[in-house]
Amino acid sequence: MAPLVTIAPAMAASSSSLSTPAADAVIRDVAPSPSWEDRFLRQMPASPKGLLQLAAATGQASWYGPGFYGNRTASGEVLRPGTYTAAHRSLPFGTRVRVTNLNNGRSAVVRINDRGPFTGGRIIDLAHGAASDLGVTASGVATVRLEVLP
Repeated sequence: MAPLVTIAPAMAASSSSLSTPAADAVIRDVAPSPSWEDRFLRQMPASPKGLLQLAAATGQASWYGPGFYGNRTASGEVLRPGTYTAAHRSLPFGTRVRVTNLNNGRSAVVRINDRGPFTGGRIIDLAHGAASDLGVTASGVATVRLEVLP
């Protein structure tokens, strides 16, 4: 996916309404920064269905549980004890992901229904049910591998 800034000159050349300096400035202002693309889209090429997909990624996982029970997730669902759900920054809600703890080899399939994590360079936040199956609850974080399932 090309950043909007590189597309803007081609659009300006083909359309006289976009060739004004003010229009070029607006296009540059709304374009995502390269760091955003590097962090999120580099590992997530567009799938044939148009959804963002993550073939596989490795990173740190954390978990959230009792303090958040009863709260609504970003998708609108209520977080309940024992669920196999997770928070990811950009995968579409409903995406199923196999999460494997690389320290002990355990794996679980979770469904993305929330956004996050936003701290510590982590790539996924697991609900308590999945975290306990993976053995993450005692340490709080673990190195995991994510694989998007069809």
